[in-house]
Amino acid sequence: MRSNPKALTGLVALGFFVLLAVVGPWLAPFDPSMRSNDLLQPPSPSHWFGTTHLGQDIFSQVLVGTRSVVFVGAVAGLVATVLSVLVGVSAGYLSGSAGEGLSALSNVFLVIPALPLIVIITSSLPETSNLTIALVIGLTAWAWNARVLRAQTLSLRRRDYVEAARANGESTWRIILFEIMPNLTAVIASGFVGTVLFAVISEITLAFIGVSDAGGWNWGTVLYWAQSQQALTQGAWWWFVPAGLAIALLGTALSLVNFGIDEYVNPRLRTRSSTRGVRMRVGFTPVLAKESS
Repeated sequence: MRSNPKALTGLVALGFFVLLAVVGPWLAPFDPSMRSNDLLQPPSPSHWFGTTHLGQDIFSQVLVGTRSVVFVGAVAGLVATVLSVLVGVSAGYLSGSAGEGLSALSNVFLVIPALPLIVIITSSLPETSNLTIALVIGLTAWAWNARVLRAQTLSLRRRDYVEAARANGESTWRIILFEIMPNLTAVIASGFVGTVLFAVISEITLAFIGVSDAGGWNWGTVLYWAQSQQALTQGAWWWFVPAGLAIALLGTALSLVNFGIDEYVNPRLRTRSSTRGVRMRVGFTPVLAKESS
């Protein structure tokens, strides 16, 4: 990660958003729901991102909303990753009806459109708190990562060191935990980051279409009120641009981290030095680069 500029940039940007999620509510200069007489004002020294049609400070709304976005993304990513590891690795290692049954379960969830299902479930629940939304997203977004882990586990379970552990009488779960799982760490991390990105987009989409509680602040809620009050028609660009930029920057940060993990996992994706005779690292073995003709 430290030698990959893209991954390092993504980690720094992601750390910035995590920091805002922790301290943002205390840094907000105003209560995001507080009304004032400064109606629909452009950015100014007193209101850095301008105000809404009710005089609410948009900068405070964006700061406070960061915690909700990061919380939902992290919890949903954690839940989906745990489920994908349990189902995917077990389906790949176990043989017979147990492995086939888990594989069929992941296939069922894989063909179900995730976002419409999330909308139906959340709109049917009596309460749509951040934790509820995170759990719903996490419980419906694990299938793809489970399929990837199953394929990787199928490749690993016949390796020599796994066969040696099995011949020594090691238990199934010990082989999975200590022989197979360490080789899946990068794949699991990549799946977690991808799920966090999906969860962030899903939560913002739910808030934008009015499914989640409009009284709780996140970036999607800011866009929801901007759209419902026709901010674009009124020329109030400051109402939706900051939240849109925040979404784009967080998505870029997560994508850069994911690209860095992919390059670590797949040596073919790494940028090779074009200098003749330069030693470079491919996989885990340092080799000498071929001289170009």
